[in-house]
Amino acid sequence: MALRKARPPSGPPDGKSLLDDVNRRLLDALSSDPRASAAELARRVGMSAPAVRERLARLEQAGVIRGYRLDIDPAAIGLPVAAWVRIRPGPGQLPKIAELAARTPQVSECHRISGEDCFLLKVHVPHLEDLEAVLDQFLLHGQTHSSLVVSTPIPPRTPAAPCP
Repeated sequence: MALRKARPPSGPPDGKSLLDDVNRRLLDALSSDPRASAAELARRVGMSAPAVRERLARLEQAGVIRGYRLDIDPAAIGLPVAAWVRIRPGPGQLPKIAELAARTPQVSECHRISGEDCFLLKVHVPHLEDLEAVLDQFLLHGQTHSSLVVSTPIPPRTPAAPCP
């Protein structure tokens, strides 16, 4: 009896292969109104609601749609001061920066970046004085450089799907 090699389990489809014209329109409609129902999205893209739900499920499975987020205005909940903080870790401190960022509730974003600095954090605090306490925690592990956010002329947005 001949042995057959087991086929690897099929994973989620490649996200790029899912970006046909209908899915691009669907993502655009969902980006402009994330609370739209499947029926409303179906109307906008000219499909049935079950077909839209199936497409959304495939996009989620492929990792194109990673999750649904609530967008809260930090200033509206008492955190009007925002700053971007670049951090250059000291020797052997790289993993400690990421761990500290994960434990610090004032950090809303943490990015590993290239260049002289290794991390870029977005920090929200109630008062400018409160930023000092957050920075002091990170200064134990490296050098910080801060830039206060004065205004946000273009708020965060979903990137547009590339056209073929």
